[in-house]
Amino acid sequence: MAVLNDEQTMLRDMAREWADNESPVTAFRRLRDSGDALDDAAWQEMGQMGWAGIVVPEAHGGSAFGYLSLGLVIEQMGRNLAASPLASTGPAATAIDMGSDDAAKREWLPRIATGEAIVTLAIDEGPVHDPATSATMVEDGMLTGTKLFVAEGDVAVAFVVSAVDGLYLVAAGEGVTVAARHMADGRSHAQVTFARAPAIRLGGPDLTIAIVDRATALVAAEMLGLAEQAFATTNDYLKTRVQFGQPLSTFQALQHRMAKMFTELELMRSVVEAALEAIDARRSDIDQAVSLAKAVGSETSKLVSREMVQLHGGIGMTDEHDAGLYLKRAATLETMWGNAAYHRERFARLNGY
Repeated sequence: MAVLNDEQTMLRDMAREWADNESPVTAFRRLRDSGDALDDAAWQEMGQMGWAGIVVPEAHGGSAFGYLSLGLVIEQMGRNLAASPLASTGPAATAIDMGSDDAAKREWLPRIATGEAIVTLAIDEGPVHDPATSATMVEDGMLTGTKLFVAEGDVAVAFVVSAVDGLYLVAAGEGVTVAARHMADGRSHAQVTFARAPAIRLGGPDLTIAIVDRATALVAAEMLGLAEQAFATTNDYLKTRVQFGQPLSTFQALQHRMAKMFTELELMRSVVEAALEAIDARRSDIDQAVSLAKAVGSETSKLVSREMVQLHGGIGMTDEHDAGLYLKRAATLETMWGNAAYHRERFARLNGY
């Protein structure tokens, strides 16, 4: 596991306390039932605490704490299914920062750092993640194409968009049409259509890969928090639920299932934190570390969320219990930026197999 410094430990503990007190699962239920895409008040609080600027350079108003620090916050949000655009705005900010347009950095990075501007990634054009294939074209600085399943797309004020020849920054407005999509997990997604929308070039295909890897690592961090909480909730239930005159936790078959999940969670934490550390260290094997984290994270979060439903019995099948919410979010996160099969294949290819 990663060795945290004092600032990272304080940040993690603050995020955990805030999520438990200000954004429990009941807050997500209210947001889902209201039909709103985002809790504006909660997002403004996150901006005031500096979370939106964790990966933004200090020169542009951020703290430059790095991806491990941002991952720690997103992990704590994932424990309570807290709906926030952090996993979208972080990689988008990095794309702008790593990009070649200085004017875009001056205009957008300070606004992202304060939480004023939500900027998200618009990459995939089909139901299966494939960043290498794009029909989006740019001609005379005008971008045309359609992106599906854009997280936070219906609340974003700008988009980092992949095209045939690299990444572009497009502001919402002229030439941009957004249609909300209702997903199983109740979170904000949209289909975004660009029809000759003014675009600013950020970089080539290599930048696209780098940014998608960062977004993938943050999704893995959210999956880690989700799986940890699903395990803890199930463990507590087995200790208190009595069947045949004794707690369920005394049944050896159930102990084996919980032990299996515990060991998988420890492995998951190791590879997820390793991927985030690789990004911060700018190592040459970021792509391998990220694919390993997403493959392991997808399988583990699926295992733990399904076991959460099964081990809770009948109550776990109802909407009144939180188990179904964790299962649906885990399923959605698994498909984002490539599922386990995609990343196992990618990891093998990167290693020459």
